[in-house]
Amino acid sequence: MRRKIRVAVFAASMGLGLGALVSAAQEASAGDMKPEVMTKDADPDWEVVTIRPTDPNGHGGGAHSAREVAVDGQTVQGMLLFGCGLHPRQLVNAPEWTASERWDVRGIPDVAGRPSLRQMQVLVCKVLQERFGLVSHRESREMAVYALSLAKGGPKLKKSAGDPNGLPSDNEQQNGGQMTVRAENMSMGELTLMMRFYLDRPVVDETGLMGRYDFSLEWTKDEPQASGPNAPPGIFTAIQEQIGLKLEPMKATTDVLVIEKVERPGPN
Repeated sequence: MRRKIRVAVFAASMGLGLGALVSAAQEASAGDMKPEVMTKDADPDWEVVTIRPTDPNGHGGGAHSAREVAVDGQTVQGMLLFGCGLHPRQLVNAPEWTASERWDVRGIPDVAGRPSLRQMQVLVCKVLQERFGLVSHRESREMAVYALSLAKGGPKLKKSAGDPNGLPSDNEQQNGGQMTVRAENMSMGELTLMMRFYLDRPVVDETGLMGRYDFSLEWTKDEPQASGPNAPPGIFTAIQEQIGLKLEPMKATTDVLVIEKVERPGPN
């Protein structure tokens, strides 16, 4: 029997449309020892990596088991958004095929241990550069964003007892139009990254909160349906009432990633 540990390694699955969120999964045999954590200051690259096209109608995911790291069924755009921590609106000049064609990436990093979220992002960025020939640059542009800040009365977040250098975890459930997310060991930066893919614009962190937190959020995806007698509120109300934060629309200067070149990978 195998157990599945969900970790908040977020990637936008463009095949599912804006608002889709894919959490990567770590899988280990029930009897296996917990893998060691990769050295905090390590800058991993791939010792060996293979890339294969996969079902374009599939769903993205990821895994780390023993020495192997896998990113399965992801589009190039999904990998770009995850690797660079961007909202889809912050991606410029990406060819159409990067949003529809899906790939399985499997390999062994040149550093032993379980990568952190940042190190997973590094590995994804490097495979895009080394195997997909990605050439890009960042620009600062003004655009519509949501500012995440403290609501009146302050945050309703529980300080996490988890490893401050460890991975966050999230358990997402969808029941019709209702969403529930239970998060553990999550920083505000990771929360804004998660929320970007439920919302129609990027989110910037203005909470000033440091450290990691545990919390739950329950909301109705379609705001008009949130008026039902037993329905959870919409996401904006839920964030304010349930975790003591608020989202406010504003204009801000933020980074965009401009794609100069990207191509399908050659043979392994």
